[in-house]
Amino acid sequence: MFKFFRRIKTVVGSELNAMLDKAEDPVKMLDQFMRDMEEDIEEAEGAVAKQIANEKMLKRKANDAGALIEKRQNQAEQAVEAGNDDLARRALEDKTENEKQLEVLSESWERAKSDSGEIKEKLDEMKKEYNQMRLKKDTLKARAETAQTKAKMNRTMSNIGSDESRQGFERMEEKVLQYEAEAETTEDLSNVSRTLDEEFESLETNSVDKELAELKKKKNKK
Repeated sequence: MFKFFRRIKTVVGSELNAMLDKAEDPVKMLDQFMRDMEEDIEEAEGAVAKQIANEKMLKRKANDAGALIEKRQNQAEQAVEAGNDDLARRALEDKTENEKQLEVLSESWERAKSDSGEIKEKLDEMKKEYNQMRLKKDTLKARAETAQTKAKMNRTMSNIGSDESRQGFERMEEKVLQYEAEAETTEDLSNVSRTLDEEFESLETNSVDKELAELKKKKNKK
């Protein structure tokens, strides 16, 4: 039962800090500590129950011995009134024997009662410590999860601003500029090609005009 308090010290002492320093998952470790505490409390509750049962048994036996003493006293008086001294003597002898047993049982019961009170106090103390640690565990878990989230975000932000990321963006920018340049070159070539076609079309148009002019000239001569 007392190992519980050693585990309590482990949770709040340097051993926990050492575990956290070794990068062990604090949330899982705290949950394990709480499970260990719960097992110790269950063990202590079992011990308290046995002790209380033992106390009650001794109390019952002491009460039985006291009742038998009173019974033998009454029987001895009845035997004396009946003139049966031998029966009275036997009743008194059994009474004396039960008085001795009652003394032993009473001492044992008092001791058991004291022990029961002591271990019940310890059990209450254990439960109090457990509740305090449960609250502390919830706080530590929240702090650990917040710290892990912050660390993850910081790593992400550091990667965003890293040389590798910046170089990657620069490469992509160069590719976009290259694509734009290629698109402009293609457009220029297309414009050049269209200009040549238009010039040739112009020539063809001029040929038609000349031919028309020749026809008109011939007509006028006639």
